[in-house]
Amino acid sequence: MLRSHTFLLVLLAFGLLTGGSTAPLRDVVASEQLPMATVLPVDHAERISNIVQGYNGVLSDAESERIGRAVVKSASRHGLEPELVTAVLLVESGGRPWARSRAGAVGLMQVMPHMAATMTLAGNLTTVESNIEAGCVILADNIRRLGEDDGISAYFWGSNIRGVAYLDRVRAARDAVRRSSES
Repeated sequence: MLRSHTFLLVLLAFGLLTGGSTAPLRDVVASEQLPMATVLPVDHAERISNIVQGYNGVLSDAESERIGRAVVKSASRHGLEPELVTAVLLVESGGRPWARSRAGAVGLMQVMPHMAATMTLAGNLTTVESNIEAGCVILADNIRRLGEDDGISAYFWGSNIRGVAYLDRVRAARDAVRRSSES
């Protein structure tokens, strides 16, 4: 019941912020004006699950829990902060595992298939765990090679970084995730 009310509040806030626009949720994630899901003192994976479900209320509890566990596991495996991975996931797909971009990017982390072609993944890119794993591999490698800011930017731009708008959206989303996790 709480999650349905949270979803309705998110939809209402989204409509008010955009003047009823049908722009994708991920375009306003960085506004930090959307309410986050109510987060109780629980384990990290469950907090992330609640946050993702706050952005995408159509996810079932099982789906959001799966996402939370995958984020924590893959982030830990690759030395990434789970809040950063969650922020990238929210900016990239709005927490929608089924998302596909016009350019061909797939899933929660919007991974381009050619980027994952050489990775050994347990499933394909449409599998929650494999998609998050592939995104974490790419993000961690970018950060290792380029530093955090350029590494985050390169996740979106590739090797030809052309601005800071994406970086700013990820930073704002990470700050919102941190605040929500601390509540």
